[in-house]
Amino acid sequence: MINVHDVRAAASLIGARVRRTPVLRVSPSMWLKLEHTQHAGSFKTRGMVNRILAAGTVPGAGIIAASGGNAGLAAAHAARELGIAATVFVPLTAPAVKVAKLGKLGARVTQVGNEYAEAYAAAVTEAEASGALFCHAYDDPNMVAGNGTIGLELLDQIPGGFDTVLVAVGGGGLLGGMIAALSPAVKIVAVEPVTSSALHAALEAGEPVDVPVSGVAADSLGARRVGQIGFELARAAGVPSVLVDDQAIIEARRGLWDDYRLAVEHGTAAAFAALTSGAYTPADGERVVVLVCGANTNPADLA
Repeated sequence: MINVHDVRAAASLIGARVRRTPVLRVSPSMWLKLEHTQHAGSFKTRGMVNRILAAGTVPGAGIIAASGGNAGLAAAHAARELGIAATVFVPLTAPAVKVAKLGKLGARVTQVGNEYAEAYAAAVTEAEASGALFCHAYDDPNMVAGNGTIGLELLDQIPGGFDTVLVAVGGGGLLGGMIAALSPAVKIVAVEPVTSSALHAALEAGEPVDVPVSGVAADSLGARRVGQIGFELARAAGVPSVLVDDQAIIEARRGLWDDYRLAVEHGTAAAFAALTSGAYTPADGERVVVLVCGANTNPADLA
């Protein structure tokens, strides 16, 4: 299992290749970590850069990733910056805005199936055939450690301390990184859509299990099965998983725009929805950070 030492090593490795994203204090006891301002529009750039650099030499065939969109964008950005080729497999249901951006970043894009799981299977087959470095979107120790560098930044940016971090969960790569970086000193709370709740189901079953995937946040949180790394870290840390429905996510996304002019994905808004819907109610005086983790969305419906 990865730990804070792995996260610190990742921070040293990725260095200036990722952005130190800002924190917005919205009340005396709540902050928003604006990770949606990261290169390629999401936290996944941290993990992807760490995954590639930690691998050492990259094959001539470059890298291959499967994604609902954000991991692919991170892979494409990292590959462009490092001067290597990237192939990204995404489902046919991936948002057009993400597919278009993949092309702009120079990746070769292949659309397969209607869910991330189908794109993933095709990507693994292609990586085996081509010899390319496969970069898992979330269930890889270097990806998880890279994502955890957000936690180290928070410790520096909020010197007075904080008690809790709310994290939207799909495959568990961001959650795992935050646990490794901050637990047990800080409470980590997982937030999932009711319609895409792989971690919640795994914690109930005692092991990762397949779940149906649907809903407004499925493009970024629609993992059919939570990653083993995120699951093991969450179980060991006793992380609670709270569920939010689509309407709560939609309203939270609108609220982030109306109140703070933050244009984010539905998956990103899930973490904030835990507060606005009452799915998670902080105790008196509890100091809470909400990770605003991705901005790859079409903002037309926010106008």
